[in-house]
Amino acid sequence: MPEIGVALSSEDHGPKDLVEQARMAEQAGFTAAWISDHYHPWTTSQGHSPFVWCVLGGIAAATNLRAGTGVTCPTTRIHPAIIAQAAATTAVMFDGRFYLGVGSGEALNEHILGDVWPGADIRLEMLEEAIAVLRLLWQGGTQSHYGEYYTVENAQVFDLPDKPPPIYISAFGEKALKSAARLGDGYVGTSPEKDMVDTYVSLGGRGPKIAGMKCCYSTDGAEARRLVHTLWPNMGLPGELAQILPTPAHFEQAAELVTEAMVADPIPTGSNPEDYIASISQFVDAGYDEIYIHNIGPHHEEFFNFFAETVGPQLP
Repeated sequence: MPEIGVALSSEDHGPKDLVEQARMAEQAGFTAAWISDHYHPWTTSQGHSPFVWCVLGGIAAATNLRAGTGVTCPTTRIHPAIIAQAAATTAVMFDGRFYLGVGSGEALNEHILGDVWPGADIRLEMLEEAIAVLRLLWQGGTQSHYGEYYTVENAQVFDLPDKPPPIYISAFGEKALKSAARLGDGYVGTSPEKDMVDTYVSLGGRGPKIAGMKCCYSTDGAEARRLVHTLWPNMGLPGELAQILPTPAHFEQAAELVTEAMVADPIPTGSNPEDYIASISQFVDAGYDEIYIHNIGPHHEEFFNFFAETVGPQLP
């Protein structure tokens, strides 16, 4: 059975709440967490977006969870040399229990300094070079890099973990999967698509395959469905919209076309454990090694108790 972790959503919870959720998750038996890295929420109804590196420090101090970002874009909003320092410090705080999840990002978060948001092929090239910068600086010593997209001059990360954190890469299209298989220490997905996992492996991809799974726990099933539609209508947007829309207002405009059924039907809602087990089983069958569950809405303590008492014991 894959490891089951908790997905902490920076988009709809403040920093103290996220640390408390991590603490409750560990008490409920979860051993791992991932946390989203955003500058903006997808919609204003989500309403939050704390700086992930501060929150990770709080989680490291409050728990013994293994944790990582799901995922960080190291290309535009923050230079990869700064991400190298942030991730190294975080890995030290976690005593080696930290992994760095990376991806090519979304305009929603990366456009804020006025940079041009490039096309997908350029974003992949930038990500590849950024990963090279990360690994260069994690070697220790004074390093310089003069590349197509980034310059690093006489930089040294002084606080390094005993081993560099593994880099897990989020990928969706074939070109991105090839890049992830070549460069990554693991793969990050968000849906139970076996073809994606199989392609990553067939291209030589190594390391764990990890995925995020959404649900919404409530003893009132109708309330759970309303919460999903109110808080996460962006899940129903197709194609590349998640990568190219620049503001929460644009996501809200596009999400006017999203119905409750479009976002609530595909995920477990309510309090029937069989629905949660069936959803987890889809990710298991797709070949994932770790599954991180994001509970939408406010009922976190209830969800963790529900999972520990009714869902977890029924998993193989």
